[in-house]
Amino acid sequence: MKSDSVKKGMQQAPHRSLFNALGLTEEEMKRPLVGIVSSYNEIVPGHMNLDKIVEAVKLGVAMAGGTPRVFPAIAVCDGIAMGHVGMKYSLVTRDLIADSTEAMALAHAFDALVMVPNCDKNVPGLLMAAARVNVPTIFVSGGPMLAGHVGGRKRSLSSMFEAVGSYAAGSMTEEEVKQFEENVCPTCGSCSGMYTANSMNCLTEALGMGLRGNGTIPAVYSERIRLAKLAGMQVMELYRNNIRPRDIMTEDAFMNALTVDMALGCSTNSMLHLPAIAHEAGVELNVDIANAISAKTPNLCHLAPAGPTYMEDLNEAGGVYAVMKELTKLDLLHTDLITVTGKTVGENIKDALNRNTEVIRTVEAPYSKTGGIAVLKGNLAPDSAVVKRSAVAPEMMVHSGPARVFDCEEDAIAAITGGKIVAGDVVVIRYEGPKGGPGMREMLNPTSAIAGMGLGSSVALITDGRFSGASRGASIGHVSPEAAVGGNIALVEEGDIIRINIPENTLDFDITEEELEKRRAAWKPRTPKVTTGYLARYAAMVTSGNRGAILEIPKKN
Repeated sequence: MKSDSVKKGMQQAPHRSLFNALGLTEEEMKRPLVGIVSSYNEIVPGHMNLDKIVEAVKLGVAMAGGTPRVFPAIAVCDGIAMGHVGMKYSLVTRDLIADSTEAMALAHAFDALVMVPNCDKNVPGLLMAAARVNVPTIFVSGGPMLAGHVGGRKRSLSSMFEAVGSYAAGSMTEEEVKQFEENVCPTCGSCSGMYTANSMNCLTEALGMGLRGNGTIPAVYSERIRLAKLAGMQVMELYRNNIRPRDIMTEDAFMNALTVDMALGCSTNSMLHLPAIAHEAGVELNVDIANAISAKTPNLCHLAPAGPTYMEDLNEAGGVYAVMKELTKLDLLHTDLITVTGKTVGENIKDALNRNTEVIRTVEAPYSKTGGIAVLKGNLAPDSAVVKRSAVAPEMMVHSGPARVFDCEEDAIAAITGGKIVAGDVVVIRYEGPKGGPGMREMLNPTSAIAGMGLGSSVALITDGRFSGASRGASIGHVSPEAAVGGNIALVEEGDIIRINIPENTLDFDITEEELEKRRAAWKPRTPKVTTGYLARYAAMVTSGNRGAILEIPKKN
């Protein structure tokens, strides 16, 4: 056992004395030491139930012969952090979570790990840590929130943000907004649409790192507690068979995850997180491959914000396994890969059933023949940009219009809510990338304001920042290179004509090479927005969005 290094032999007598101080018996010290990484806290709605999940996991581990020990991981609620300086601290926690988990796991010589995340950065952060530490590991999330109900219709957090935009446009009263405020988030759990948290929890199933239902069983269902117990028991099987994260998270497993991503219509943030997780697993995942996968993968689901269905509906329809089973009809998945069940992908999904073909379309009748995400390139995004194609109105798939340029999110929101953005405009928000933000803020406020003001089918938004999974419309993010390093997005001027062609995967602005070079020669780097603390260190080390915003030690000149 790995934990023998802190439990066995005369040199480890001091270590054992400390285990005695924890109240462990000799029998417990003889068993494998299993770390349970708990993301529980009392500020994130998606994490407020994780204490119950953790207790269930502990029971499962103990029943199967392990000694469970809990330690924490931090979590930021993106919804609460949205629209102010707090959002600078969202993406950056992914690396804090990975680093702190690595430190705790290796410092205490755990034999195996159970990861208990739920919201946006905890899932990828803990997947990154799992790949680094590479001891037998399984994931069990806290589960999605149930949808709310307003006016007889299911609603979610994205509806709430759009209601604020409708109020600004004068099409909704304060009392109507209050109705949304009190009803769209009715339970604990990760917000109920196919936003980033639920995207990543579903993709954890597709990667093979979570049990069936990990991504879709609602947080308030007792079935979620049973799943947690099973995960605790199963990690001991992984330990006994020495099945590790890098055995599971292979290149082919990431191809499966990207394919399921396209079918589900996941958040564009998956295009940041999958490459970062792959990097930690020793797999180089270039986002350019997304278009090739999208070209042959039908989009089967339109969950909120792209459509009227929610995570509870996906769960009842058969969940992620049912989606994967549909994809095997076109031979789109690698089915011979090992997973945390101890079985292959093919064995896992063999008996999956699609119980509702309105929620999970068949491959014969998809929402579209191509996947939910597109990677765009052109002179505005020489390296790449990303759009959630499945959430774009048909009339905006090809669009050209004048640039309305803003150097921060706040200025753009003021212009949108102030009625200064009109149909046909292309809003450009720059200096919000990984370095420029720093922290690559999500732009749910401006996209929701555009939708709420009735401009969702006539105005596009382009940024070197990123979008919440709750954003919809022609919202194009992750523009690389970003403005802060002199990317071409920094050279766009008010009124320049921007051309978007999502079917052809292009993003350009009308400018001659001569004018482009003239503007580049005149451009000067901006003074960093933050010069102290963690954000300053992050800005110095972070790479571009097209590389997953991973951290690297800066090269010396």
